[in-house]
Amino acid sequence: MSRPPKGRASTGQKIEQALEKALDPLATALKRATASAPARAAPGKPGLEVSPLAVPFPTIPPIGGVEIATARAGFYKHERDDLVVFRFARGTTCAGVFTRHKIGSAPVDWCKRHLDAPDGGNDVRGLVINAGCANAFTGKAGADAARRTASETAKRFGCRQRDVMLASTGVIGVVLDDRKITARLNDLEVALDGDMHPTDQWTRAGLGIMTTDTFPKGSYAECKIDGHTVRIAGIAKGSGMIAPDMATMLGFIVTDAAIAPPVLRALLGLHVRTTFNSVTVDGDTSTNDTCLLFATGSSGAPRIGRVGDRRLKEFSAALDRVMLDLAHQLVRDGEGATKFVRVTVDGAASPASARKLAKSIADSPLVKTALAGEDANWGRVVMAVGKTEEPVDRDRLAIRFGPHVAAIEGAPSPHYDEAKMSAYMKNAEIDITVDVGSGRASATVWTCDLTKRYVEINGDYRS
Repeated sequence: MSRPPKGRASTGQKIEQALEKALDPLATALKRATASAPARAAPGKPGLEVSPLAVPFPTIPPIGGVEIATARAGFYKHERDDLVVFRFARGTTCAGVFTRHKIGSAPVDWCKRHLDAPDGGNDVRGLVINAGCANAFTGKAGADAARRTASETAKRFGCRQRDVMLASTGVIGVVLDDRKITARLNDLEVALDGDMHPTDQWTRAGLGIMTTDTFPKGSYAECKIDGHTVRIAGIAKGSGMIAPDMATMLGFIVTDAAIAPPVLRALLGLHVRTTFNSVTVDGDTSTNDTCLLFATGSSGAPRIGRVGDRRLKEFSAALDRVMLDLAHQLVRDGEGATKFVRVTVDGAASPASARKLAKSIADSPLVKTALAGEDANWGRVVMAVGKTEEPVDRDRLAIRFGPHVAAIEGAPSPHYDEAKMSAYMKNAEIDITVDVGSGRASATVWTCDLTKRYVEINGDYRS
């Protein structure tokens, strides 16, 4: 068969080339659509990439009685805001829950002392948060730095120093250089009086409190109290050193409802158990755990002064949604995480037993590394259940990964399908359900996988 002269195309080749040229834009678009998105650099610590489980920051409308400003105080070497200040209207109430760690930080000690005092939490006017220095295990020098920070802020806000709450996060064992904070108070006051949109204020605050976090964490909800619309917004930070013990994190929630401090304390205590106390990244508890709830009273809703007030029902549910949303985001931003995992234990002898069993599974390095490898190694789940010494009926034990049964009645499932199980384990969100056959109680704990990246992040945490 004769061929066209060199350098000349046949009619068929010309048609083929024309088709390729016509289809090229479509092929390029398809290639872009099917290619995995490149990793985005995190806005916090250099060298980190945004978690693949990240969720967008919500839109937050104005909440009466609160202004927020951020600044760079210089606790970090690189360029970023690391100082956040909230200013509250007169009469704002506050309650907090804190770490049970035996070596609490200076700001934790400060907040607990003043909120637990007679009439504590009845007129809180400010909140100062710094990232980059935990001011924990710093003795009298750290306590003095905390006091000076509150005192200087109180002068600006025209209140008592006891009415300024404090929170810190970062490296343990370094005394807070409070001069870096006071040097920025003038700029912060100007920013507080500015007209920045509330969503931008909250977003910048979420960014400003980050350490190894890879995205800012925020949540918002609305509800009714006696016919009045009430708003609730919050931010949190946490990525590593996360384990249920109040909450290994910082969390700040503001509502425009009018609620007395004892009621706020009761609400926090009620919901923290199933939200911030039910997440774990690595099983380690921090020195600085703090969750503060502020109520500015600016919504026009009637003041709630009794814990059993029925008008709190809708508010309580909305607060729980905000807290659980923030808690989930902590897990989604677990250091090096690629899987968001829900562990549910059913059939336990008591709620406390169910929580202990679920936590044992969620904290197990062997379970978490299997999840990272997308391996449904249910034998490791059996190990994590049995080592707790909680009541377990071995012959009734059942384990599921999502809808797929791995074990039933104390033995491997006769219908176990390795191909289906392997396909399920590739999902970004995994459900593990275990029935221990000892009762009727249940509990859920949220966790993430444990990857090589976790070791890398924590290997150079102070650098």
